[in-house]
Amino acid sequence: MITMNAAVFVGPNEPLELRELTIPSEPGPQEVLVRLAASGVCHSDLHALDGDWETPAPLVLGHEGAGVVVAVGSEVTGLEADDHVILSWTPSCQKCEFCVSGRPVLCQLANETAYQHVFFDGKPRLRDGDEDVRSFLAVGSFGEYAMVPASAAIKIRRDAPLAQAALVGCAVTTGIGAVTNTAGVEPGSTVLVVGCGGVGLNVVQGARLAGAKQIIVADVSAEKLELGRTFGATHTINSREVDLVETVMALTDGRGVDYAFEAIGLPFTIEACYEAIRRGGTAVVVGQVADGVKISIDPFVMSDQEKRLIGSNYGSSRQSIDFPKIIDLYMEGRVDLDSMVTDRIPLSGVNEAFAEMRKGRGIRTVIEYDA
Repeated sequence: MITMNAAVFVGPNEPLELRELTIPSEPGPQEVLVRLAASGVCHSDLHALDGDWETPAPLVLGHEGAGVVVAVGSEVTGLEADDHVILSWTPSCQKCEFCVSGRPVLCQLANETAYQHVFFDGKPRLRDGDEDVRSFLAVGSFGEYAMVPASAAIKIRRDAPLAQAALVGCAVTTGIGAVTNTAGVEPGSTVLVVGCGGVGLNVVQGARLAGAKQIIVADVSAEKLELGRTFGATHTINSREVDLVETVMALTDGRGVDYAFEAIGLPFTIEACYEAIRRGGTAVVVGQVADGVKISIDPFVMSDQEKRLIGSNYGSSRQSIDFPKIIDLYMEGRVDLDSMVTDRIPLSGVNEAFAEMRKGRGIRTVIEYDA
């Protein structure tokens, strides 16, 4: 067994506790032991911490991580010790109808296990003395080590910095993939992005990569709107000061946008995105909402105007393909990951990072470990 430090969720609206846990030193046959180098602090973790999502305790939070392989199981191929990897929070079973059809984010087994914060065998891998400790989405990147299914450890090039690479494990892929995979935005399209947080800014990057001619961003923060321009937006809307839908219509000659992406997770912004698309347009729900949230949509308008409202989970990504591709785009200077990292902290600063997140500050705080 290996002793490791981790930030443990003990219940909603309680600070994370720094504890010493143990993790097996030998992975199971189809598992990989990873020493974390970095973990992003994501808003999805805050949903769990603040009780928006029902989450079991004790549990190591964190799901946006990158690190170095320590050991691989006896049946693992394609990975070896010292490989650099990004962790995926949707491990693919590679057998169900979704995995074999190229939609691993919908993996049936992951939905039944990883989304319950356990492994494919239904058990956790961490312990606190005699007590089992789960890993958030079967990752648990707020710890010095993580045991993951082999399909959740995606090998990347060694010259990529791991602090930036960690963000590809969630926010970057979720945002870019919503554009390129889920919606399939075409060159010359008009795009609206509501919310300029970590995911929304990567929707902007995805729209830029796709060749959109007009990229409108909306937020209530002037600072975040300016960040939107930095990442590729052509127009900004402060929705605290003006009506969002009316302004979008004015910017598009009354037509509406081809694609609208909601990257916050609030019912009224989802509805606004739907209202802001043109006839035949597509609104994409990317932001994670609290349990039980409902929206109101006029079904006559949906059918009469052939408007589409669709969801995007993890950017509809194929992680084994998309993670290395995004890293290559970053190394070529076509995707900005450096500006995403607005603060770097030790694990002991994680509760303060969440306090800053609640205030809407920064883009991504990264926990750095000694890897």
